[in-house]
Amino acid sequence: MKTKLLAFLLLTVLTLAACSSKDDANEKADTSKQEEKKTEDASGAVAVDKGLLNVEVTIPASFMEGEDIDSVVAEAKEDGIKDVKKNEDGSVTYKMTKAKHKEMMQEMKANVTEYVDELINDEDFASIHDITHNKDFSKFTLEVDKEAFENSFDGFAALGLAMSGMFYQVYDGVDAEKLNVTIDTVDQSTGEVFSTVKYPEAFEDME
Repeated sequence: MKTKLLAFLLLTVLTLAACSSKDDANEKADTSKQEEKKTEDASGAVAVDKGLLNVEVTIPASFMEGEDIDSVVAEAKEDGIKDVKKNEDGSVTYKMTKAKHKEMMQEMKANVTEYVDELINDEDFASIHDITHNKDFSKFTLEVDKEAFENSFDGFAALGLAMSGMFYQVYDGVDAEKLNVTIDTVDQSTGEVFSTVKYPEAFEDME
């Protein structure tokens, strides 16, 4: 599961680079006077500044722990991102058109959906028969064989789903204090919801 989660997080970063690499000269338009800003708060949320033509996505330093920031910036530029910079606090800011931000979110949505499908079909999570979710990935429902689920480590699938949901939300500009992913686990044979876990509260409980 740890490998799957790391792969998903890497895919998220690569998606950001790929979707931004095709940005054209419209990125250079100066719309600073007309921006509606959502700024990074003390908890380290991704800051998404949505202007008239452009969107700036700032990945905070807390998300870049263990990464060589200079390499990240260099690789992004090699991938064709015209406006990417390392900030003094260790964060990295990408600038793209609103159209490209929309494209990025669509790609992220496709990646989360693909990740869900992989979990359903993965033999390592045999007790999970189906996973459904809402549009903004703030709620997932796992339909499982209860006995098999409770006697396995399949519950770790919820961690990956929670992370994918929160990543999608923060890149879409949701305030850190409003992040919320609820995961219900349902017994396939009875339809009973026998477990409900809410994130990020669950991470705090783990500590």
